[in-house]
Amino acid sequence: MSSDQMGTEPGKARVIDEQGFRPNVGIVISNKEGRVLWGRRVKGRDSWQFPQGGIDADESAEEAMYRELREEVGLLPEHVTLLAQTKSWHKYRLPAKYVRKYESPVCIGQKQKWFLLRLEADDDAVRLDLDDTPEFDHWRWVTYWHPVAAVVDFKRDVYRAALSELLAAEQPRRGRRGGGRRRR
Repeated sequence: MSSDQMGTEPGKARVIDEQGFRPNVGIVISNKEGRVLWGRRVKGRDSWQFPQGGIDADESAEEAMYRELREEVGLLPEHVTLLAQTKSWHKYRLPAKYVRKYESPVCIGQKQKWFLLRLEADDDAVRLDLDDTPEFDHWRWVTYWHPVAAVVDFKRDVYRAALSELLAAEQPRRGRRGGGRRRR
């Protein structure tokens, strides 16, 4: 587990709620063909996931999403269109071996707000080398539901629920001309 998943950047206070969950954002970036960006973690053994990261005490979920978007995949707000956001928090518990019981407060898992974005820029706008400590060393486009089966098992239920909620939120908008879509 990286500091992004477990703690936070050095010098920043960890934000953990009263139940032990760390507030976090998950980012699903789709291309015009409906495929989604899937990143291979630098420190994982062929471990793949969506971009994600913690919400700092002084920022909203949307602000955290745009910060993490730049840090993890090098994209700026003008490179994407925000299509949907989950209304509810989606939680997962960390397996016991990843819980750092010696830290205070103890983080037992993550609660996540998820965002669905469409990439408006060319693929070469995706940059994994802009941050001093990259999260990913490779990325590829995969089918929308591929991540549910491919992500580490303790995140599967959250991925399934978040992708379902995002798809349901986006589908009513597909028939409208530009209605409901927000471009930054």
